[in-house]
Amino acid sequence: MTEQKATNVTWHDGEVTRADRAALLGHNGATIWFTGLSGSGKSTVAVALEKVLHAQGKLSYRLDGDNVRLGINKNLGFSAEDRAENIRRIGEIAKLFVDTGVIVLSSFVSPYRADRDLVRKLHEDAGMAFIEVYVEVPLAEAEKRDPKGLYKKARAGLIKNFTGIDDPYEAPEKPELVLHTDRMSLQDEVKALLDLLQQRGILPA
Repeated sequence: MTEQKATNVTWHDGEVTRADRAALLGHNGATIWFTGLSGSGKSTVAVALEKVLHAQGKLSYRLDGDNVRLGINKNLGFSAEDRAENIRRIGEIAKLFVDTGVIVLSSFVSPYRADRDLVRKLHEDAGMAFIEVYVEVPLAEAEKRDPKGLYKKARAGLIKNFTGIDDPYEAPEKPELVLHTDRMSLQDEVKALLDLLQQRGILPA
């Protein structure tokens, strides 16, 4: 856990509760955490789910790995330490969104199990829903897709610490959902997610 450096600070509660905001929106907030290899399809399914939720009048917001690294986390690299801090910050940002009642669609390779478990604990300690979705695909298929040409660069030694090549990926042990993007259609993936959100009481049945 990151050390609390600021002293003499106290959380200030407001008079509008999380339940009040959920009632206003007509659904509960939650973080859906998509994890998997680069090229597994995390961002693709998050974009598709966001579009469907929007069409249904449900408020969601995507936190995408590259997008975040172009902004709040642009000072972080890809060392184990920087990866951990990257995920910690995202976890805290996701919590803020969930507190407003938003459904957060968080797409990050997040290769280390301990980092993902930390984000889960942050949510659970705050009484917030955290749904881990393992977007699983064989490494060979991810390399075949290689939408950004990153595997090719990693194999050529032009990128260091690349997950799946010279850095490990620790698969989730008990994710709430596994999406096999090499065997499922995008439509089926989105349906599985919507069904799960209804089962968990995030969306009304």
